Amino acid sequence: MASIKDVAEAAGVSTATVSRVLSNHPHVRPEVRERVLAAVAKLEYRPNLIARSLRSQQSNTIGLIVSDIRNPFFTAISRAVEDTAYGRGFSVLLCNSDENPEKEQLYLDLMRDAQVAGVIFSPTRHTIGRFGALNLDFPTVLIDRSPRNGEVDAVLLDNTAAAHDLTTHLLDQGYTRIAALLGESSTTGRERLFGYESALRERGLTP
Repeated sequence: MASIKDVAEAAGVSTATVSRVLSNHPHVRPEVRERVLAAVAKLEYRPNLIARSLRSQQSNTIGLIVSDIRNPFFTAISRAVEDTAYGRGFSVLLCNSDENPEKEQLYLDLMRDAQVAGVIFSPTRHTIGRFGALNLDFPTVLIDRSPRNGEVDAVLLDNTAAAHDLTTHLLDQGYTRIAALLGESSTTGRERLFGYESALRERGLTP
């Protein structure tokens, strides 16, 4: 099995330079980076990610927790996260919470133990109300849902406005018997239901 020293000798650089290339360090000349990566491929070198994370107290892995990857919304997000992470030299650890707060907590603990660089996740509806109690000690970005006090970075869709606009568009087309297939058990479902109902009431219609 090839070592980092073997890669350094094959590329004609120091082991420190090899380490910088593998860590996606910006201050490496392009030609040197290419030479090192070529040596890595030729020797089929596999870095010890666990040892590296212990030294740096952080890995080149981003945690991603979604409620259900089968949901097309989360499928698209997962693909975008993976593509962006790969382009920056990171890998993605994907987990499905299935809207189960205990399972979600288990995965968050796993992420902490793995010393991930950060976590992107869509919290369960139970987590939103007690988000501060999670005591997350790594960079975190929420998607789809966020605590009302805004204590964490989040990328959100205005579900109420979106449902309102969609319903209004149909009303403008002359439709008045409009059904909404929504899941009231989820935060996003309730927000969309509110937008749908408010659009109908504005036109004097009963939801």
